[in-house]
Amino acid sequence: MSADVRDILDIERANTPEITRDSFLATKKRNFERTKHASRRPEGMHREVFALLYTDKKDAPPLLPTDTALGIGAGYKQNKARLGMKKVRKWEWAPFSNPARNDAAVFHHWKRVSDDSTDYPFAKFNKQLEIPTYTMTEYNAHLRNNIQNWSKVQTDHLFDLARRFDLRFIVMADRWNRQQHGIKTVEELKERYYEVISLLAKAKNQSVEKKTFVYDVEHERRRKEQLEKLFKRTTQQVEEEQMLINEMKKIEARKKERERKTQDLQKLISQADQQNEHTANTPSTRKYEKKLHKKKVHHQPRPSKVDSVVNAIEIGSSGIKFADLRGSGVSLRSQKMKLPANIGQRKVKALEQAIQEFKVDPAPPPTEEICTSFNELRSDMVLLCELRTALSTCIYEMESLKHQYEAACPGKTLNIPPSLVPIKSETLEPNAN
Repeated sequence: MSADVRDILDIERANTPEITRDSFLATKKRNFERTKHASRRPEGMHREVFALLYTDKKDAPPLLPTDTALGIGAGYKQNKARLGMKKVRKWEWAPFSNPARNDAAVFHHWKRVSDDSTDYPFAKFNKQLEIPTYTMTEYNAHLRNNIQNWSKVQTDHLFDLARRFDLRFIVMADRWNRQQHGIKTVEELKERYYEVISLLAKAKNQSVEKKTFVYDVEHERRRKEQLEKLFKRTTQQVEEEQMLINEMKKIEARKKERERKTQDLQKLISQADQQNEHTANTPSTRKYEKKLHKKKVHHQPRPSKVDSVVNAIEIGSSGIKFADLRGSGVSLRSQKMKLPANIGQRKVKALEQAIQEFKVDPAPPPTEEICTSFNELRSDMVLLCELRTALSTCIYEMESLKHQYEAACPGKTLNIPPSLVPIKSETLEPNAN
């Protein structure tokens, strides 16, 4: 198109090659190959980090680290052996002895002639245990009358096997001479050996310097019996045990869910009690209660002394109900002395004052007997405080009725019998109301 315009305007053309179909396709192919081999930096990656991933030739990084470029023989690829005209080192079939052995046994192995004749390199791993020895006098004085069913010959044979096989009791039981010394189990061999060791240590006063091992043969026998029973279980028994474990987990999960719901309900109840107490302390509520009390006094019959006493007993018969921790999990015994969450703040303060009044330790040692006695004592203290409060309320009501009678009937008085007032109101604690 541009060439046609130049011809019309009589403008000289630039000396550029004519664009043909082949030249156009060749240019497109070169640009495609250039963009194909070019690697683009991902978004969010720094330029320095992207430069470390590729070389100048834009080659991909290797999967494994290599150092073949450091020189010949420095990489992971082993070079071919360069054989020259040097002489091969000679080897010989040389004898050697193990210094850990006492039987002067001679063995052979291949070694270089140029190597020095050093000790056997694996001899340092041959460490033998120190098996104590005893004399006939020590045996008669300390070992003869202590252990039954063991003779001097059997004990000597046991210690000889212990020295030969380094206390490998399974091998010792296999090598035990049953024809001469009878049948002995592995537990009996261990019991005899460790008891002799402890008796010799006590006789030589070595028990203080070195602690002796105490072998419990009955525990070992029970352990092996349990392992044998566990090994001989059938598939049905294993499935039944797994089913019982799953059921136990479900029961514990349901129990925790019930406890959580109970705690949430107790929190809601305590919050509602606090709101009711706060509402009852407002001036408008007090006026309403006074009016309501006056209406009840005029319209309702006067409560009798028996009703007051019964109400006091009903109020004070609650005490504290502590939680019974009988779960399958692990718990501290001191948790039994923790106060329940459903106890109000008034009871807690009254309980603290009673503990201080009677000089009781607020945190005694949590043994089983002390936990039970301490919980019963605190329950009785709460019951005592509630009975005191109920008694003071009864006395206050009797005094108020007396004043009302004297106001209604001038010149007359009402004498309260002393039997109805067991203690004076001044000796009581102040009413929480």
